[in-house]
Amino acid sequence: MRIALTYNLRLSDTEDEAEFDTQETVNTLAGAIERLGHRLERFEVSGPASRTVARLEAYSPDLIFNTAEGRRGRFREAFYPALFDELGFAYTGSDAYALALTLDKQLTKLILSKHGIRTPGWQYVEKLSELAVEGLHFPVIVKPNFEGSSKGITQDSVAETLEQVREKVAKALEKYPAGVLVEEYIRGRDLTVPFLASVDNDYDGVLTPVEYVIDPEVSAGRKYAIYDYDLKTRREKAVTVRAPADIPPKMAEDVRKMAQKILQVLDCRDLGRLDFRLSDAGVPYFLEINALPSLEPGAGIYSAAELEGLHLDGVINSIIQSAAKRYKIRDSSRRQGKPARKSGPLRVGFAFNVKRVKPSATATGETVEDSEAEYDSPNTLQAIREAIASWGHEVIDLEATAELPTVLSSTPLDIVFNIAEGFKGRNRESQVPAMLELLDIPYTGSDPATLSLALDKALAKKIVRQAGILTPNFQLMVTGKERLNKEFTGFPLIVKPVAEGSSKGVVTKSVCYSEAELRDVVKEIAGKYQQPALIEEYIGGREFTVGLLGERRPRVLPPMEIVFLDKAEKNPVYSFQHKLDWTDRIRYDVPAKLEPSLLEKLRTAARNSFMALGCRDVARIDFRMDDKGRIYFIECNPLPGLTPGWSDLVLIAQGSGMDYRTLIGEIMAPAIRRYKEREARRAQTEHPPGPTPPLNKVVQRIEEQTAQANAAAAASAAAASSQAHGNGSPALGEQPVRPDLKS
Repeated sequence: MRIALTYNLRLSDTEDEAEFDTQETVNTLAGAIERLGHRLERFEVSGPASRTVARLEAYSPDLIFNTAEGRRGRFREAFYPALFDELGFAYTGSDAYALALTLDKQLTKLILSKHGIRTPGWQYVEKLSELAVEGLHFPVIVKPNFEGSSKGITQDSVAETLEQVREKVAKALEKYPAGVLVEEYIRGRDLTVPFLASVDNDYDGVLTPVEYVIDPEVSAGRKYAIYDYDLKTRREKAVTVRAPADIPPKMAEDVRKMAQKILQVLDCRDLGRLDFRLSDAGVPYFLEINALPSLEPGAGIYSAAELEGLHLDGVINSIIQSAAKRYKIRDSSRRQGKPARKSGPLRVGFAFNVKRVKPSATATGETVEDSEAEYDSPNTLQAIREAIASWGHEVIDLEATAELPTVLSSTPLDIVFNIAEGFKGRNRESQVPAMLELLDIPYTGSDPATLSLALDKALAKKIVRQAGILTPNFQLMVTGKERLNKEFTGFPLIVKPVAEGSSKGVVTKSVCYSEAELRDVVKEIAGKYQQPALIEEYIGGREFTVGLLGERRPRVLPPMEIVFLDKAEKNPVYSFQHKLDWTDRIRYDVPAKLEPSLLEKLRTAARNSFMALGCRDVARIDFRMDDKGRIYFIECNPLPGLTPGWSDLVLIAQGSGMDYRTLIGEIMAPAIRRYKEREARRAQTEHPPGPTPPLNKVVQRIEEQTAQANAAAAASAAAASSQAHGNGSPALGEQPVRPDLKS
């Protein structure tokens, strides 16, 4: 299978990253997955979610092996599974509902108390004024309600008096304002019960209980026998796992049955870890469940699995096979009742024009040869091929020649990665996409309409001007004899071909200082390029180019500034000569050095231009900024160059921390998404859906469980005065589930 490993990488020893995976853990998991014979791609998800989505779409995995914890909030563990569900990807572990529920300790206890699960008495507190623990048996322990990995739990978390508990709750709420749990402290020891759904035993995958044993020298100096944050993070070598736990067989059986029931009620899947407290009297109390447990080397799940004959690779394989069975990855292309969607490697057509004539210019910037300047060199084409193939897809070359229509009609393709420039005319860039649309083959990049509009600089300026974006005043000349527009307030003016890219026709003499000079340049351009010349005001000031990736809501990459170094050059332009050869006359600053307000103006102008022109997937847009901070649209290139280490967009991507392979993957991802949407539509046409299904399972389940939890809370509050120590009912002062937990 093609497996994506999603994780948050721990980069520091701070508490904020305590639940993240170390590089050692990531390497261990990756090594096991690869030894099992799977193709693996690592996805560190701490960056923007949009980047994770794009990379996943580009890779198109059969299965996501998920250990990602999320960054912040009470629903952080649920974020990525919810995202995977939305994208239609199969993944390991529990769904968003179960992860959101189990991260909320008080809600979990409310639900389980309805099913007769024994827990210590407790109260959930969001405000100090709510604290009412007189009905609890002391001592009590104060812990964050929405944290794992023993975060916020220390020897100082235990309170033995009302005064102490008030002080500790106040301090805890300052650090964990989402809410804290005040729970009766059960004197005894901790038991951990791991869960692997695919293990065939009498307890539906619940493994033998294990326990954490603290070094006697360390435990001697600790008042309370708790596995706290200090032991989990800073003194982990002082803790060992005893497997099986040193408890009677009947006790082990009772705890496993209790864990089995809890997992069924909470609908956890594939793997998990349940924590219990075994009192000195031999009574087990449920403390919490982790539906996204640690898989670091030495974790209790491995020790328990060894008792079943499973070592590390076997544990990882167990998790993978459990998810694969649930999604029927091997047996069916349908997933959870959704339309069939292809995963795995795709047949990617690669449409291009190959550069066989090397462009050249004189030392003074005069163009000698530029007929194939917009085409791509064999080295660039090979780099793109390798980048596409690195995502695991098959690449089929499609050179844009006269034979391409025949090749397209006879070659089975899933999508096309298009960088073909076409041959002639102002619609040349739209020729290949138009053929692909005729054949209903999804492709990367903008559609034929946008490509035609953007290549015609005058039309593009009219459209973005209508959208409220500044452009220099401009006009077209065909012969050079036309009258100059009155909009022009004076010279200098700049002249360029109206429908060329790669700065073709833009040279030093393109900036004109007199009417006679201008008309000479217009005649030369019209004759050489067989198209009108565009004349526009020369905007003095800073020059920027901005890359964008995405569809309806594009991501704006950090702008790049083209810095002109030759101070003797009065009115510099980013010329064809500059693009042929980096000289000491220019420098690229990426990201550009801009004040926040100007940066935001530039980003807004880029995004609005992209949307006004109907761009898709990728584009690079050029701007000039005058000395008053006004930003002028110059032109848009929706088919930008992709030469590694050279093309502007590639340099922009590098400046934002994106390597070449990722850039190609992000461009390709929306086309893969469109391909899957097309396949889903076809599947619906072939197999029309039946009657409207009942209320969404997750919403229905939340409403049912919340209603049960509120009923339990009301009943327990009424009975609180007669509550016996440890009878499994909640304590005084519990609050019913808040409306926001139902939504």
